Amino acid sequence: MKGHKKTMTKQTTARRDDTPLLTAVREGNTELILQMIGEYDGVELKELLAEQNQSGETALYVAAESGHTDMVKILMKHSDSVLAGTKAKNGFDAFHIAAKNGNLKILDVLMEANPELSFTFDSSKTTALHTAASQGHGEIVCFLLDKGVDLAAIARSNGKTALHSAARNGHTEIVKELLGKKAGMVTRVDKKGQTALHMAVKGQNAEIVDALMKANSSLINAADNKGNTPLHIAVRKNRAEVINCFKVGTFHESFIFQSWNLSSFSWQIVQTVLKYDEISRVGVNKSGETALDIAEKTGLHEIVALLQKIGMQNARSIKPAATTETSGGSSRKLKETVSEIGHEVHTQLEHTGRTRREIQGIAKRVNKMHTEGLNNAINSTTVVAILIATVAFAAIFNVPGQFTDDPNNVPPGYTVGEARAASRPEFLIFVVFDSFALFISLAVVVVQTSVVVIERKAKKQMMAIINKLMWMACIMISVAFLSLSFVVVGDKEKPLAIGVTAIGALIMVSTLGTMCYWVVANRIEGSKSSPASMMSDPELVDHKHNRKLYAV
Repeated sequence: MKGHKKTMTKQTTARRDDTPLLTAVREGNTELILQMIGEYDGVELKELLAEQNQSGETALYVAAESGHTDMVKILMKHSDSVLAGTKAKNGFDAFHIAAKNGNLKILDVLMEANPELSFTFDSSKTTALHTAASQGHGEIVCFLLDKGVDLAAIARSNGKTALHSAARNGHTEIVKELLGKKAGMVTRVDKKGQTALHMAVKGQNAEIVDALMKANSSLINAADNKGNTPLHIAVRKNRAEVINCFKVGTFHESFIFQSWNLSSFSWQIVQTVLKYDEISRVGVNKSGETALDIAEKTGLHEIVALLQKIGMQNARSIKPAATTETSGGSSRKLKETVSEIGHEVHTQLEHTGRTRREIQGIAKRVNKMHTEGLNNAINSTTVVAILIATVAFAAIFNVPGQFTDDPNNVPPGYTVGEARAASRPEFLIFVVFDSFALFISLAVVVVQTSVVVIERKAKKQMMAIINKLMWMACIMISVAFLSLSFVVVGDKEKPLAIGVTAIGALIMVSTLGTMCYWVVANRIEGSKSSPASMMSDPELVDHKHNRKLYAV
């Protein structure tokens, strides 16, 4: 049996096309997960954690679904809000699936890391609170309500709130908890115009009907879009126990038991529901039927007898004016307005969440662009440094006039191997500046090839220093070239060398001056940017991201 279970696990993993990390998470191998995470850093680690299988599940999702609290803690240390909110193909993210499975410890870990995860919802706009209420996870509902009561007001795309679902599925304690935290939501209606009481009568829990009636007894006559009151729904669903909750009158209790023969119908429920006498005897839906008409049409003779006993009438015997009793009038319009406001609030929350995720996605791409830009700058600087070092090294051995290399023909005042132009001051200037350019370039090459910087801020600081050194190297090699040009043209053509020097100086000064101006101007502009105008997201707080010119 154990071997068969292992085989089934492998088949499931293969069918889902799990990555090695997802497989390790699913198997609960914490040691392997720590080892795999330790092999990556920065962007590569984020990409590893963001990998999904065919079902769209990430490592964090699988850990939350499997109930591995320690793994969730480990993965959340390296996950941002975008990664934590990644949804699988079923529309659930890690927070939502933990709520569905009733795992309070994992929800606590996720909420502590990112409280905004509680506002997650699937494709039908079902929140984690809604799912927990539907599944009957009372502890989860209490936990989420304590973290944010506003969750209870968010409705699904069909207009149903968490109270609707809890009432429909018979979760009494959750209904009471929701009413205690958000009593006003008892009047909320879905897109069919039905309240939580309409949902409750579709179930089989009379205690929930009692709780809702205590919260607002006027719901008993609330009509949906088709004009059906909870009593209409109860009769159509043939809920005998609930029908007795709605009965009105002072007839003897023994009639209930003789008519219904319901041995499970307790005295406590009967005594509780008998106090509700607001029910309308003349409620007519848009099909022109009262509850009595529905009972007669469906052949529910016991229900017909009970409804007749309490004075329920047929639609044909009711005066037209009486039908206004269930119209609801301005009260219904108010409920619809409240429901619309709730839908608008949910839409705004959804839009805000989507906008935040888009902003975080943009910030992630901008950070990636900056990282790539720095890496390109490092590569370019290394190539330029090698080029300058090569030129400077070669120049010293290819001077005009060459060297005194014939031992049998050494001019007076020279030694073997000495440059023929060594005595000229222009040559001395060339040697000094060429040497500076050579050693500065070599220093840059050594740093670039020996030091590996991962953190972006430190990388920018290193590049800022190296770039200044490269500026110096460029100036040095330029001065060495110009000084040597005086040797090349000779004394008779000095004006030509002077002209070359003037042109070179103009170009270099103009280039460096313009660069300095734009860098300084850009930094001044960035320092004047108001922090209040920046996004609150920590990835976008740095105003440097908004610069038109990015220079180090």
